Amino acid sequence: MARASARHLLVESEELCNELKTRIENGEKFEDLAKEYSQCPSGAKGGELGTFNQGDMVPEFDKVVFNEAVNVVHGPVQTQFGYHLLETTSRED
Repeated sequence: MARASARHLLVESEELCNELKTRIENGEKFEDLAKEYSQCPSGAKGGELGTFNQGDMVPEFDKVVFNEAVNVVHGPVQTQFGYHLLETTSRED
């Protein structure tokens, strides 16, 4: 079964999500922005979600984590919880 490690940042608006992605692209640290802005409890750990199996997260999450490039920030990804920036940090197929 496919497994991955990832981190994410969750906010209420697509606009803020895009703004934070731009800030990361301009050199700000993902983990610092996650600690400041993320509405998920994982924000306190810089957005770290640990390692999980495919199917453990919502489908929108899995689609990105198990199919898109590793060590690249993707998003905004909309789920029932809000808008996410996602970065897969490792993946085993």
